[in-house]
Amino acid sequence: MSGTWYEATARERIDGLLDLGSFQEILPPQDRVVSPHLKVLGSPAAFDDGVVVGKGLLDGKAVLVAAQEGAFMGGAVGEVHGAKIVGLMERALAERPEAVLLLLESGGVRLHEANAGLIAVSEVMRAILNLRAAQIPVIVLDGGRFGVFGGMGIAARLCTAVVMSEEGRLGLSGPEVIETTMGVEEFDASDRALVWRTAGGKHRYIIGEASGFVSDDIDEFRAAAIDWLRPADPLDLDAIEAEHVFLKARVERFGTASDARDIWQSAGIEHVEDIPLLEAEAFLKAVDDKRISL
Repeated sequence: MSGTWYEATARERIDGLLDLGSFQEILPPQDRVVSPHLKVLGSPAAFDDGVVVGKGLLDGKAVLVAAQEGAFMGGAVGEVHGAKIVGLMERALAERPEAVLLLLESGGVRLHEANAGLIAVSEVMRAILNLRAAQIPVIVLDGGRFGVFGGMGIAARLCTAVVMSEEGRLGLSGPEVIETTMGVEEFDASDRALVWRTAGGKHRYIIGEASGFVSDDIDEFRAAAIDWLRPADPLDLDAIEAEHVFLKARVERFGTASDARDIWQSAGIEHVEDIPLLEAEAFLKAVDDKRISL
């Protein structure tokens, strides 16, 4: 299946990503496993609680996959939603697939479910780290309209690899949250150019937060995921300490920058004003030898 990742639903992304006809859904909508909290609050529920989980083949290799549905509550994580992702990753410890693929699109915790959502996200993080300890790759694909923020933004950075398109976004606090908390002078959430060059895939790739960058085409996300089907590096103390050194150096080098373009220029990238306009191939050519990466 070809098409654009940004416009696709969770199921359409899975269908385009995996080998044709190989996906087997776990807890599909007909099982009616829904949030126990939303009905009490008078909020609409979804029969899959906004996340699709299952197993299939990617380039002939066994993988487990979870895809968040941004069209339902912005992909926000509640108790059942989180439990489905955690259960999938615990299954991976037993089945040892080639990788676990997380097709993330989430604003973070579902506020309707408060503490239950927070606990769910923390359990997702723990499950990711358990997979990393077992050297099972956990690959994030991020290119949806709602981005990946909040607790799921943290969870994404715990993973083996993050592949983003320009349309994807990744961060802790979303633009609206920053504006509400700090004021529009600090961050104007209505300035789409500012939002995308701060949290978008190009900037995240340049500063080393994303390990892969692709166009919005589903086929390119598939190719990138296949490329990451390889033995994962161990997540040990040496790896963590090396990343801390890298992050400290990055802050020391760019901590006073007021805009992403300042960072790009300081990194030696030429014609930074053109970066937002470049297609994926031209962008990678312009920045690959200037990336700030571990």
